[in-house]
Amino acid sequence: MTTSASVPTGPEGAIRTGGAGEDGTVTDRLVKANARYAADFTDPGMDARPVLRVAVVACMDARLDLHAALGLELGDCHTIRNAGGVVTDDVLRSLTISQRALGTRSVALIHHTGCGLESLTEEFRHDLEMEVGQRPAWAVESFRDVDQDVRQSMQRVRTSPFLLHTDDVRGFVFDVKTGLLREIDPA
Repeated sequence: MTTSASVPTGPEGAIRTGGAGEDGTVTDRLVKANARYAADFTDPGMDARPVLRVAVVACMDARLDLHAALGLELGDCHTIRNAGGVVTDDVLRSLTISQRALGTRSVALIHHTGCGLESLTEEFRHDLEMEVGQRPAWAVESFRDVDQDVRQSMQRVRTSPFLLHTDDVRGFVFDVKTGLLREIDPA
């Protein structure tokens, strides 16, 4: 599925980026960009521990430029992203490693307006099962009320027995039209 019917595709539906005389997929373009990046790269000499001792859990939505929106620099935070910014077992795994092995103390949860999970249902899993013959082991974690979903995410973090630091867990909704964060009261 693509967002534009005019996106050129090649074999296996790979999105093509080439113009006249240039051929390649989006991934080819990314690899070329990395080569240019690496040519001028200098090891910043950073530790894997985030300078600000914070982990940010957010949606994978391409409209969220978290570093710019939060005034973050390279090395400031751990960023954990997935569809919806949902606090799944894997997010708790990453947060546990972030806290216990790499020293983070705070958690910021960022959902956003206009999230695609607001229009999906668990029927999505059923449709996948019908299509591929196997039911996904994971839940879609769709929701109708973004504020309530942030509250649920905060509760999942605060009640995890694996996390050492749960007193500074805050949740927000990022407005994709204005760029502003709105804090959600956990109550």
